[in-house]
Amino acid sequence: MSNDAATAIPAVDAPQVPQQEVPTHGLGASLPSADARAKTEGTFPYASDLWAEGLLWAAVLRSPHAHARVVSIDTSAAAEMPGVRAVVTHADVPGAATYGRTVADRPVFASDLVRHHGEAIAAVAADHPDTARLAAAAIAVEYELLDPVTDPEKAFAAPPLHPDGNLIRHIPLRYGDPEAVGEVVVEGLYRIGRQDPAPIGAEAGLAVPRPDGGVEIYTASTDPHTDRDLAAACFGLAPEQVKVVVTGVPGAMGDREDPGFQIPLGLLALRTGCPVKLAATREESFLGHAHRHPTLLRYRHHADAEGRLVKVEAQILLDAGAYAEASSESLAAAVAFACGPYVVPHAFIEGWAVRTNNPPSGHVRGEGAMQVCAAYEAQMDKLAARLGLDPADLRLRNAMATGDLLPTGQTVTCPAPVAELLQAVRDFPLPDLPEGSPEDGWLLPGGPEGAGEPGAVRRGVGYALGMVHMLGAEGTDEVSTATVKVHDGVATVICAAVETGQGFSTLARQIVQEVLGVDEVHVASVDTDQPPAGPAAHGRHTWVSGGAVERAAKMVRTQLLQPLAHKFGMSTELLQITDGKITSYDGVLSTTVMEALDGKELWATAQCRPHPTEPLDDAGQGDAFVGLAFCAIRAVVDVDVEIGSVRVVEMAVAQDVGRVLNPAQLATRIEAGVTQGIGAALTENLRTPRGLVRHPDLTGYALPTSLDAPDIRIVKLVEERDVVAPFGAKAASAVPVVTAPAAVASAVRAATGRPVNRLPIRPQAAVAVPKA
Repeated sequence: MSNDAATAIPAVDAPQVPQQEVPTHGLGASLPSADARAKTEGTFPYASDLWAEGLLWAAVLRSPHAHARVVSIDTSAAAEMPGVRAVVTHADVPGAATYGRTVADRPVFASDLVRHHGEAIAAVAADHPDTARLAAAAIAVEYELLDPVTDPEKAFAAPPLHPDGNLIRHIPLRYGDPEAVGEVVVEGLYRIGRQDPAPIGAEAGLAVPRPDGGVEIYTASTDPHTDRDLAAACFGLAPEQVKVVVTGVPGAMGDREDPGFQIPLGLLALRTGCPVKLAATREESFLGHAHRHPTLLRYRHHADAEGRLVKVEAQILLDAGAYAEASSESLAAAVAFACGPYVVPHAFIEGWAVRTNNPPSGHVRGEGAMQVCAAYEAQMDKLAARLGLDPADLRLRNAMATGDLLPTGQTVTCPAPVAELLQAVRDFPLPDLPEGSPEDGWLLPGGPEGAGEPGAVRRGVGYALGMVHMLGAEGTDEVSTATVKVHDGVATVICAAVETGQGFSTLARQIVQEVLGVDEVHVASVDTDQPPAGPAAHGRHTWVSGGAVERAAKMVRTQLLQPLAHKFGMSTELLQITDGKITSYDGVLSTTVMEALDGKELWATAQCRPHPTEPLDDAGQGDAFVGLAFCAIRAVVDVDVEIGSVRVVEMAVAQDVGRVLNPAQLATRIEAGVTQGIGAALTENLRTPRGLVRHPDLTGYALPTSLDAPDIRIVKLVEERDVVAPFGAKAASAVPVVTAPAAVASAVRAATGRPVNRLPIRPQAAVAVPKA
């Protein structure tokens, strides 16, 4: 099928997918979320809804400058205001003055230097939220303004912005022969903007002092045990004196991992001896949490005359912002996946992450992998154009498969059906063209009131292949612990895996239903009195926490079946549980799970720890990843080539999922990931001229809405189970985020003939090249 934007596309009916009988409970069922009703009725306990007797309100004073020396801080006016109960600055932090998940380089409150716009200077507790904000504004801070370093390329030669220097990490990947040269060479320079997680529910929390001198923090944490340990160190307390209780999480894509909202809250509670609540404004949310790394990428691809890749050379520069955050691991992903899911015999990649005076960057779905995907797929389009090949054909000739090597030297041992995924989206029928009726005006870029003319609209079709790693990388010790209890026919799962919208609570219920045949399953709320389960990222909880739940449930299953097996003189392996009934292989034994329980209380605790990984060495080599997931997307866009407006018509998705555990939930995750990727492709860019966040609100920061969401067709889910993963399932939500922006950019190239080397795509970049 040609990608020529001017080619008329005939209407083709989509193939009919045969309906298969699906289970109503257990794995494979579309079990609804347990909290769905509470969320729709408005009774779900979000942190912003919490209350306590004698409650005080907190407000944080943030720097209006990107880079400045703090000459003095005068809190006297704020402290004397009626209703103000406490004011705290860096001088009032009793423990560690800095914190950080990987590097403790971020101060609780700025003391001598301000390194980014929005950095916390002080915090106030008062008896009314307006009083707290007025008091924060009354704190007098004298600054000596400094020139901000906002260009990451200039950070190498700039004076140190931090005692640790400006360079956070450098990875020089060396793979193959540096002298290898292809018959055809294409080059490109690419820029990826700063995407914000932009949660609908802004950060909030409640801190309650305890009689033992400790504190309890109620907040939407996604990694409560790490948050507890970081906070306790800053409070000067032992970890057991700090308890983090997870409240309802209104979605999380990395923005919930920074305890910078929680630590001031706990300090104020300890100082006042009263419960203290903080509910961030939208502006504070934009200023306070981490964003996707803006990235500069230079690429050179070598290929032979048939389009087979020979060598990839790349330079990747991540703007970490003021502090290290997750930049080291984001860089590792970017460098390791810089060639994409393609077979590349020779690769030479230089990757850097540097500090600037821009807002901190951190975990956002597909960090590192999304940026390089946009670049290497643009290179594949350039290569196809240079060789006169169909872009999909070129990709198929180079597609990775199981047994191939990554440029890090690691063998791809998991299923890698890359060619199958691409073929599936390529073969899927293309959408119809608008027929010209009045209603079809809504289908044009900009809608019926848009500035363009229908005759200026061209259709483009583009492709992209993406990949992500699952779990932590480079030697991260991945472990989770879960307990399963059964009493009176009701099962309870206790696991500190936080439900962030990824569906873990639903999955845990399905696992127990599958293993024990018990329909009623409850998942306990999460706090740090439970054993740790780690952060909610990279599909961890499906794999590690789900694996722990399964192992604990199987141990309870053995306890349940052993008396029956002993009574009938057989092994427990000869008994099975199906639809709440226990039967033996020969039919001699048949009873219900409820009868076998007979009032007993059974429980077991288990851990899951995947096989270890190793850090990348000085040449960027090593088995750094536990597993990989892949995705192919075909994007169809309509572009008004006179004014540069773009409408995404359809996204056809084929994904490598290992095993479908919950069909409805999986489809929702993929659709949400694709939509987030479309935002990164077309509208989302948090602008920071001279390091100052511009328009930190949902009016100035353009998120895609339901009117921007295209038809998302999940055309194929490849269920080739990963034998080392529990249930064989793979992470589902990050890889469509990684792939979608590159697919949209590819389609805009096809429609306009423009290179499209920047995300999000600017209107001027979507204006077609004039024909000679």
